[in-house]
Amino acid sequence: MGAFALEIFGLSICIIGWVGVILACALPMWQVSAFIEQNIVVAQFTWEGLWMSCVVQSTGQMQCKVYDSILALEPELQAGRALTVLAAIVGLIALLVTVVGAQCTTCFQGSSVKSRIVFAGGVMYIVTGLLVLIPLCWTANIVIKDFFNPHVPASKKREMGAALYVGWAATALLLLGGVLICLSCPMRGQRTPPVKYSASRRPTSNGDYDKKNYV
Repeated sequence: MGAFALEIFGLSICIIGWVGVILACALPMWQVSAFIEQNIVVAQFTWEGLWMSCVVQSTGQMQCKVYDSILALEPELQAGRALTVLAAIVGLIALLVTVVGAQCTTCFQGSSVKSRIVFAGGVMYIVTGLLVLIPLCWTANIVIKDFFNPHVPASKKREMGAALYVGWAATALLLLGGVLICLSCPMRGQRTPPVKYSASRRPTSNGDYDKKNYV
C-alpha cells in the first residue's frame, strides 16, 4: 500500500474514532442496572453517564437529570469528564494538523516539514486514544469490582453500558489510525528524487546547436 493511500486510510479511521469518542462522552450509558437476583424483573432501570443519569420505565418513558454538583461526583466521573473532553479537543487539533501536512494539500509543498507535521498528527491521535482509554478502564474496573463485591446491595450493582464499548472501539480506531499515519511518513533522510527535464539538442544546418535548446 502506497504512502498516500496509507495516510488517507489512517486519517479516515482516526476521524471515525474521534466521532466515537464524542459519542461515548455524550451517551449516558456508562453504567446500567444489573438484573440479578430479585432485580431480574423490574419496572425501571437506570443509566448513569458522565453528565447525567436516566431512569427508563418499562413503558418506554425515559427521564434524565443532569448532575447537580461537579464536586460531589465520584472521582472516576470527574476524571472521565476531563479526559474525554480533552481527548475530543486533542483529536480536533490532530485532524487540523494532519490535514495541513497531508500529501493531498499544498501546504508546505516540497518541504521536509510536511512529513513531520503528519507524524505529529499521528502521534496526537495516539495520545487521544490513550486519554480516552484511561476513564474507560477506570470505570469498567469499578463496575466489575462492585459487581462481585458481596457487601454491595444487588440494587446498587451495575454493569458496563454501551458507551464503554463504543469508547473502546473508538480507542482501537484512534490507535490503529495514528500508527498508520505515522508509518505513512517517509523515513528521515529519504527524499523524492527531483525530476529534471532537458530538451533534446539538435544541431542546425550549419552544424551549431540551436540556442533555444538551452532555454
